Amino acid sequence: MTRRDELPVRPITEAEFEDWQRAMSVGFLQRPTLTEEQLEARRAHFVPGRLLGAFDGGRCVATFRSFAQELTAVGGAFVAADAVSNVTVSPTHRRRGLLSRMMSQDLTGAKERGDVVATLIAAEYPIYGRYGFGPVTTATKWTVEVARTGLDRRWSGPEDGGRIDLVDPEDVRKLGPELHERLRRTQPGAVSRDELWWRINTGAARFGRSWTEPYYALYRSAAGEVEGLVSYESDDKWQGKQPQNTADVNWLIAATPAAERALWHFLCSIDWIAHVKSGWRAPDDLLPLLLPDPRAARLLAQGDWLWLRILDVVRALEARTYEGSGELVLEIVDAAGFSGGRYRLEASEQGASCAPSDRSADLTLDVADLAALWLGDESAVRLAALGRVREERAGAARSADALLRTSRRPWCPDLF
Repeated sequence: MTRRDELPVRPITEAEFEDWQRAMSVGFLQRPTLTEEQLEARRAHFVPGRLLGAFDGGRCVATFRSFAQELTAVGGAFVAADAVSNVTVSPTHRRRGLLSRMMSQDLTGAKERGDVVATLIAAEYPIYGRYGFGPVTTATKWTVEVARTGLDRRWSGPEDGGRIDLVDPEDVRKLGPELHERLRRTQPGAVSRDELWWRINTGAARFGRSWTEPYYALYRSAAGEVEGLVSYESDDKWQGKQPQNTADVNWLIAATPAAERALWHFLCSIDWIAHVKSGWRAPDDLLPLLLPDPRAARLLAQGDWLWLRILDVVRALEARTYEGSGELVLEIVDAAGFSGGRYRLEASEQGASCAPSDRSADLTLDVADLAALWLGDESAVRLAALGRVREERAGAARSADALLRTSRRPWCPDLF
C-alpha cells in the first residue's frame, strides 16, 4: 500500500477513465456504476492531460478536470480561461492535500499555456479561497405568481411585431449557438459553450441522467432576426378542478430587451400555467420590473455563482474597459506565486495599460479580491470596510470603484 504522503497525482490515461469516473461519482454521492452507453457519452470530456487523478494501490481516489473556456470581460473582450470542474476526493482520503496538489498542478499548466484566468462553480464556499479564487458573480431565482402579474392572459404575441414559435431540438442546435454568441459579447461573466453543451442540453448526448424533452420557444424580431430562446418544462398539478401547473425554465437567452420581455410574457400567458420558475438569472435581471406588479415575482434563492482566479494581472486589466479615466497602483498578494506583485494601471475610456511598477501602492489586496473588482461587481470601499483591501493612499478605494465598477452587474448563465 502506498504511503499516505506519497499518493501519486497525475494525468489519467484513457484506459483509466472508467475508474476515474467511478471515483468522481463516489465523491459526488452518485451511483458509482455507469452503463457502457453512459461511459461512452462521458468520454467526450476526456482530453489528454486535462483530467487528473490521485491513486492509492491502483484505485482512483480523487478527481480533477479542467478544460479550455473563454470568459467575457467588462466591455466584451474574451479572455482565455482554465475552467475547473469534476473536483472530488473520496471520503476515505480527505485531509491529505490531494486537492491542493491537483489544483497546483492544473494552475501551473494553465499559467504555462497562457490562460489569463481560471474559473469554477463552487459546490462549497470555504474550499477555493485558499487557492486564490473569489466569487465574482451572483445568481438569483424567482417564482412568478401569474395571476398577480397584471399581464394580459389573452396576450396573442409580441406587440413589437415580432413572433414566438415553438421549435424542435434540431432547431435549437442550429440557431442557439449564434444567439448565445450575441449574448456573451455583451454580458460580462458569460462563458463560451461548445457543441457538446448544445448536444447535452437538447438530449442528443446522454450523460447518465434521465431525459425528458422540454419545450423550446424562439423569439424573432419584426425583421425576422432570432433574438431569444427559452427551454422550459411543465408539471401537471390540479386542485379542485383548477390547473396549478408550473412552467420551470431551464435556461433563457435574450439578446435584446424586447426578446426578454416577449419570452417572459409568453411564459406567463400559457394556458393552465399558474406559476413560472425563472431558473438561475442575473442578480439585476429585468424580470420583476417587466411585470405590471413586480411583487408577483418572489425571490426563491440568491447566492454566489462563478468563482474566478486571475493568473495574469497585466493581460486581465488590459482586456477590460473602464467607465472613466484614472490611475491605480495595486499591490497584489498571491500566496501561490502566480500573480503577486505591484502593478500600475492607467485606464481611460479609450483603453488601458498595465505593467509591473516600483511606485508606492494605492491599494493592497489579495488576488481573490482583485478578481471580484476586475469583473465589476464588488466595491473596493466595501472590501476595505471588511478588512480585505488596505488603503495605502487615502481615498484610493473610492477611486478604484469609480474606475472599476459597472452599470450592469456581471452574470454567468452557465453551470459547469
